[in-house]
Amino acid sequence: MTTRFSSHRLLTLSVGTVAATAFLMPILKAQDATFDPAKVEATQVPLDLFKVPEGLEITLWAGSPDLLNPTNIDVDQDGRIWVAEGVRYRKHFDRRPEGDRIVVLEDTDGDGKADSSHTFVQEPDLIAPLGVAVIGKRVVVSQPPNLIVYTDNDGDRVFDAAKGDTREVLLTGFSGINHDHSLHSVTTGPDGKWYFNSGNTGGMFTDKSGNTFRIYGPYRPKAIGPFEFPHDPDQYAGQASDDGHTYVGGFTVRMNPDGTHAEIIGHNYRNSYEQSITSLGDVFQNDNDDPPACRVSWVMEYANFGFASNDGQRSWQADRRPGQPTAIAEWRQENPGITPAGDVYGGGSPTGNTYYENGALGEKWEGTFFACEPGRNTIFAYQPKPQGAGFSLERTEFITTNPEGEFAGSDFIGGNNSVNSETKTLFRPSDIVVGPDGALYVSDWIDPRVGGHQDLDDTCSGAIYRIAPKGFKSVVPKLNLAETEGQIAALKSPSVNIRNVGFEALKAKGRASLDAVAALLDDSNPYIRGRAIFLLYQLGISGPRKAGYPQAQADPRMRIAAYRAMRRAGLDFTGPAIELSHDEDPGVRREVALSMRDQSLDIARDILVDIAKGYDGEDRYYLEAFGTGATGKEAELYPLLKNALGGDDSRRWSKAFGDIAWRLHPTQAVEDFLVRASSEVVPLDQREQAMDAIAFIDTQAAVDALLTLAQLDGPLKAGATWWLLNRSSNSWEPFDLMPALKERGIYDPEKVTLMEIITPDPDSTPNNLPSIADILKLPGDAERGKVAAARCQLCHQIGGAGMEVGPTLDGWGRNQTSEVIANSIVNPSTDISHGYDGTEIKTKDDKTIHGLLIKDSDPFIITSMGGVTQIVPGAKIKKRSKMDRSLMLSAAQLGLSAQDVADLVAFLKAN
Repeated sequence: MTTRFSSHRLLTLSVGTVAATAFLMPILKAQDATFDPAKVEATQVPLDLFKVPEGLEITLWAGSPDLLNPTNIDVDQDGRIWVAEGVRYRKHFDRRPEGDRIVVLEDTDGDGKADSSHTFVQEPDLIAPLGVAVIGKRVVVSQPPNLIVYTDNDGDRVFDAAKGDTREVLLTGFSGINHDHSLHSVTTGPDGKWYFNSGNTGGMFTDKSGNTFRIYGPYRPKAIGPFEFPHDPDQYAGQASDDGHTYVGGFTVRMNPDGTHAEIIGHNYRNSYEQSITSLGDVFQNDNDDPPACRVSWVMEYANFGFASNDGQRSWQADRRPGQPTAIAEWRQENPGITPAGDVYGGGSPTGNTYYENGALGEKWEGTFFACEPGRNTIFAYQPKPQGAGFSLERTEFITTNPEGEFAGSDFIGGNNSVNSETKTLFRPSDIVVGPDGALYVSDWIDPRVGGHQDLDDTCSGAIYRIAPKGFKSVVPKLNLAETEGQIAALKSPSVNIRNVGFEALKAKGRASLDAVAALLDDSNPYIRGRAIFLLYQLGISGPRKAGYPQAQADPRMRIAAYRAMRRAGLDFTGPAIELSHDEDPGVRREVALSMRDQSLDIARDILVDIAKGYDGEDRYYLEAFGTGATGKEAELYPLLKNALGGDDSRRWSKAFGDIAWRLHPTQAVEDFLVRASSEVVPLDQREQAMDAIAFIDTQAAVDALLTLAQLDGPLKAGATWWLLNRSSNSWEPFDLMPALKERGIYDPEKVTLMEIITPDPDSTPNNLPSIADILKLPGDAERGKVAAARCQLCHQIGGAGMEVGPTLDGWGRNQTSEVIANSIVNPSTDISHGYDGTEIKTKDDKTIHGLLIKDSDPFIITSMGGVTQIVPGAKIKKRSKMDRSLMLSAAQLGLSAQDVADLVAFLKAN
């Protein structure tokens, strides 16, 4: 039997006690074509599997059938939790034709568990929406192609247009309907703005001010199911938006609540699922990887995070330089103009997050960024600390059902390590919020599989857990929002979107709110002080004086908050910028630099020169902030800075000025870079940096400089040749490099000899193995599996050894069920990882090459089984096509026995 959730039974795990609970049994599969939650029994994750920090407990607050497949959650001022459901997730788009739901759950009797559930809205247009935000009467649902605002005017929490409720498509044009890499939830900021992001399916939308944003990249998937995306990315990728800037990939939007004055404050992500904005104005997020390189990042304003090429045409693999590790290459960390990636932690599938500032957990947890990681069955915790112009991001596991070891030296408790490992991997946290009672609430997707648009739980089970101090009694403050006292209480709420309700009400009162808001400046909590500063700057001419001008703030965090507040309020910040450009704190100077991006040269010139003088030669955040501020002004700033900091002889430049020149890379610097790159008195890494800078300048002079370096016998010859071949088919294509490459003996496509490499069809070899179920009955041995894994290294990397024709396997198996792992080994074509689709090239001399296409333009680059990489001239290709099967060999082709597969499963589960 399976354990069915009950709204009448509370399961608790606390320090020193393990609640009795039934263990998970196999997930039931719904038998009917039409999904009916009443006909299936739900699955639950036993609470004694969870490891939680000392002093905290985890309890089941709600479960199925009261909610199903939760993709995202939010909480309102009365403590009700609103759930976006994804019953129609991906291949199941027809499972609930009447549409997915936004569900409202409530604990009406205060016993710590939900006892009421009802539907707010359900409509056919809702297809696994990935975002729900409750902001007063407005319920914002992120459902591509639309950002929809439902307004519950009568306050009954049931959408009914006949009763005066309204539905508005606030913005439209987002790609990715029924796709993970699409539109995500709205979060409010301390400035009263709305923030949301989208994955790299991209979109083209026009805000209510009439500005159109065109944001696409090389990832151009087709819709899953009978849907269409609103625009053709081939037409718009790489085009500038109406603000004059070019954005690609995933992106973050900041705008007014009415949809006016939208700004792109970060872009070039793969798939950031959600963002959190602190009350000091900092934005944190997580981002999904391609191979194992997931990351948690601080989003510096206007940051380019590097997943795609800046013109939106190429994936990171196409531009991966020889020798670059994945974490550097995937996020283009060695390119000018790219922001530091943050904490790159490897494989995973990151989802919702929240930033904890105040509440029931206590001071220890104030300033913690919590990030859900369902791919690892865990929630990470970070306490970001200012470090130079950026933040340090030290990762710990907050709660998990699948720990890596026993947390030696930590303060974690609980956890039943004797439980079947299949059960440990069912915890798939999709979101986390802070409730108005100060507790944390976590939604659980519950599934043996996560990522890749796959799910295996046909029961659509889900749960919401509460994490709070042991013995916690939930108390939700009753807010009288008609009175100043209630509005101030809302502004002080632990819940981010509830704070916005107080912000808007107090702002509407104007000067009448001044004294009450200003009183918060004396609060001991810096985040509450930050909320007051942002609001005061929007309370009329007396507000900034009450808040304190940026340069008058003693605490650098408050100088930054006040400077941001001044900008968000639309006030003239030129005077403070001049003064703060000399500030002792690099974070303050960073903010000034960023604010110069759209300022004229006359305003920004002296300020940016002062900022550049403060660069220490090491702080990449600082360097990128300066470069961002210099956008469009590089050519004018370069000679000024060269005179002040560099000098005419580029061989004698300091490392710091070499960095600045690399970041600016104006056209007139080509000769300086060539001299520096050619000089043996310059350290090799700085010579390589100068060579790389040339590759980012699109002029004939830059082409000639790299041709010169490619002809010189020296350490840069191979790198210069690589750059020439790379650039020949993208930004330097207008310069027609091929004749010059051939004439100088660097590359002659006619002399290229190709090797035929055919990967056998995994289904072509008879499979005499028993069923997956029977294989998994065999006892697996991880040590023997390690030996068997050597055969997998023809296509996969394991422990740093092997080839990258398929995804790296380190850590992958720990978060998968044995069934998923075994099926991938026996039947590799049934589930091909994103980005690892095979390509077949037919040459004009009748050779066939199967492999992973690394460069999708002439000359093409393809990597085949065994790691053989070939440059294929376009003139030699007769036909090129995507393969409908895996490049990986099956167990039968590798000569694996059933016991070998069982051993390999055991190894991958442990590796």
